[in-house]
Amino acid sequence: MTMNALLARCFNRSVIGCLWVFLNAGAHGQPSSPLPKAGIDGTGPGWSVLGKEHFVNVNCDPDTWSWSNGIVHCTGKPTGVVRTTNLLTNFELVAQWRHLQPGGNSGIFVWATPESIQALEQGQGRLPTGIEVQILDHAYAEQYEKQSKKKADWFTTNGDVFPTGSTTMDPFPPTSPNGKRSFPRKNLSKGVGEWNHYYVRCVNGEIRLWVNGEEVSGGNHVRPAAGYLCLESEGAPVEFRELRIRELP
Repeated sequence: MTMNALLARCFNRSVIGCLWVFLNAGAHGQPSSPLPKAGIDGTGPGWSVLGKEHFVNVNCDPDTWSWSNGIVHCTGKPTGVVRTTNLLTNFELVAQWRHLQPGGNSGIFVWATPESIQALEQGQGRLPTGIEVQILDHAYAEQYEKQSKKKADWFTTNGDVFPTGSTTMDPFPPTSPNGKRSFPRKNLSKGVGEWNHYYVRCVNGEIRLWVNGEEVSGGNHVRPAAGYLCLESEGAPVEFRELRIRELP
């Protein structure tokens, strides 16, 4: 056997050996770790607590909203919102929430326009123009179908994100049948009486929502992408806690 032939045989055996080790490690090694979750509690640098002093009643009754022992309680009546004292552009938000009765409805509005807030203060309409991060109890879909005799296919109860009024947004897929809402990619919301965790990131006209640690929905090209942050009252008691915000450049 010539020297060249011997070297070629050794090279081929080395390559085959390396491939066997690589493939065998892939077959019997540890499975790849899952994608990281957004375990964000809002206690790091730059985060601050949102308390009673940071909100203004827009069009609710004086007793619709109350703050006590770190819990924000909303009676759900009448339909309306409270807003932050200041306007926001780029920010991150952490909020925990729970419904207190089956079929509860609420939401968090971001980038609510000053014009729509002024109209609400003057008694025109009930909810602002902006982007709504939906907060629905699972029983809401069942109640809707029973009352309307229609299929509940235009919304979900796991964290829809959608524009309201004249605000526009390109929703991330999957979307509602009319293409307006970003539907969640996974169903992660817990039921009535259980606390849920929302992490919302709003940067440069893009909004993303994480439900109980995993990103599920959102959209981009939001216009306008500045305004108030609002908490919604809509028909049923709901509670919030651990409201924290970090403003970004």
